[in-house]
Amino acid sequence: MSNAGGVRKGVGLLALVCLLVLTGCASLPESSAPQALGTIEREPTSAGPPPPEPGRDPDLLVGDFLGASADPTNRHAAARQYMRDDTAGEWNDEASITIVDRPDTLRESRTGDRATYVVRARKVGELGRDGVYRATDGMLENKIEMSKVDGEWRITDLPDGVVMASASFASTYQRYVLYYFDSTAQLLVPDPRWLSVPRGQLTERLVGLLSGGPQSAIAGVVRNLLAPPTAVRSPIIKAENDPGEVGVGIGGVRIDFGGLGTLDQRGRELLAAQVVTTLSRADILGPYVLLADGKPLDERFASGWSVADVDQFSAAAPAGNKIGLHALRNGTLVQVTPDGIVAPSGAFGEATNLQSVGISSDGQFVAAVADTGRPAPEPGRTLLIGNYGAGAFGVVEAASIARPSWTMDGGAAWTVLDEQRVVRAVTDRATGNVSLQDVDTSALFEGAGAPRLPITEVVVSRTGVRAALIADGKVYVAVIERRPDGKYALTSALPVAIGLSTPAVSLSWITGDTLMVAREGNVDPVFTVSIDGSQFTPVTSQNLTPPVRVVTATQSTQYVADSRAVLQLQTADPTRTDRFWREVPGLTGEGVVPVLPT
Repeated sequence: MSNAGGVRKGVGLLALVCLLVLTGCASLPESSAPQALGTIEREPTSAGPPPPEPGRDPDLLVGDFLGASADPTNRHAAARQYMRDDTAGEWNDEASITIVDRPDTLRESRTGDRATYVVRARKVGELGRDGVYRATDGMLENKIEMSKVDGEWRITDLPDGVVMASASFASTYQRYVLYYFDSTAQLLVPDPRWLSVPRGQLTERLVGLLSGGPQSAIAGVVRNLLAPPTAVRSPIIKAENDPGEVGVGIGGVRIDFGGLGTLDQRGRELLAAQVVTTLSRADILGPYVLLADGKPLDERFASGWSVADVDQFSAAAPAGNKIGLHALRNGTLVQVTPDGIVAPSGAFGEATNLQSVGISSDGQFVAAVADTGRPAPEPGRTLLIGNYGAGAFGVVEAASIARPSWTMDGGAAWTVLDEQRVVRAVTDRATGNVSLQDVDTSALFEGAGAPRLPITEVVVSRTGVRAALIADGKVYVAVIERRPDGKYALTSALPVAIGLSTPAVSLSWITGDTLMVAREGNVDPVFTVSIDGSQFTPVTSQNLTPPVRVVTATQSTQYVADSRAVLQLQTADPTRTDRFWREVPGLTGEGVVPVLPT
């Protein structure tokens, strides 16, 4: 995303030979319309990568080289063809992988047999050897020297590391998600990776990465059942040893594990959940026949596991919640029912001074921010906690209090006091007592590119492993760390949606690895972004009347409050390609905001 005015419609085309870059979705510039990264799979051919075009002018050959650099096969063999033999042998392609937008190649000098070029571009992302993507910003400037070798121009000197245009990244790499468990071993936690691998090798690669463990940011807060001594003990084959490549077409998967001596039945079920969910969401079809030293991992699933067998570990939104959509209207909590808008009984349905509300996923608890009615310097806001349909009591007062966000188990509501103090209002379900705990945020502000105050929103993910926050108008994803003393900290904050031209004002988790965000302005005021910052996609603004003030979402439903009403995003008609926002009947007015259980 650039620092220009906003995400504009249209797609810029790249012809690498002409050194023009098609804008991809790798932390996309705001000057082009996003498109999904890695939707094209690239299968290698037995003939190998095409060699450089004979007689190619060096001005054009540099562009060809940048395009070839996106192919990682055989340690970037395609790119090495553009180098003199000794240079190809010395070039360290493992030093780094940088994804850039709109590379500009400038000729610095040229003689009859020597030429020097400078490649300048804005960095949008970095890719680790383990496939971990990190959105980034800043400028890249690389010098490339060329000379004639046996009458053909070849690169003789260049920096270590791979540089590729976002469009080349989009056509060569694809996003997959590994799954590990939260510390309580209740919910699967997503760990996105970007890979360029033939379909027939994907199963083995994903299982290998799963065994290698989670990315460093979450390594200390998740569990991996496929960690040593557990390991794959024989080649992965199709379920019934059918001919053909594993993961290509039907036939399922058979994996034999060893070293499971210490795993009880529950542990084996968790291991199966990690493997089955990782493979199924990569469109590798089951059945998934999982073995332990040649015998069924679990006799109940001797014929193979299915996605349904492990679905209870998914952190999907609480689809079975009976209370459904609520809203704040004129300072009162109301419920949207088939019969119309009704106010629930109890304190929250009777109040007229509520500013924001969070409802626990089971619908039992409500956290609300109310206006105290007292002038400054007295605290203008108070945090109320109570049972749904019952009374409420004040927990803390402050000049400002952010919209509360519940953990999935309903044990605590997170919020921000005075735009700088992150707290947890912890509810003891046995006694009904509520205690206030400070969250350590000191690690958030360490290092280059770290968040800056004010913090205006913190929303906990349904897995409880990550939190999304808006700090100084920018969007970050942080890791929730539970300390040995039982206290919590926010660490490892990574920026996403880098380069927004207007401040973010509200966000919500759609899935465990995707956020929906509202920002100021009239141009693409609502967008989605992945937790690694690799995919930025504007959501249709059809029927919206900015500014958009609040967004709340699940995988199946998304709501916003704009300047005049609450609107729901409609699913596209199968016969049409457009999507649009539709007003929710009864929820009109400037102060009305949607509320979904979290």
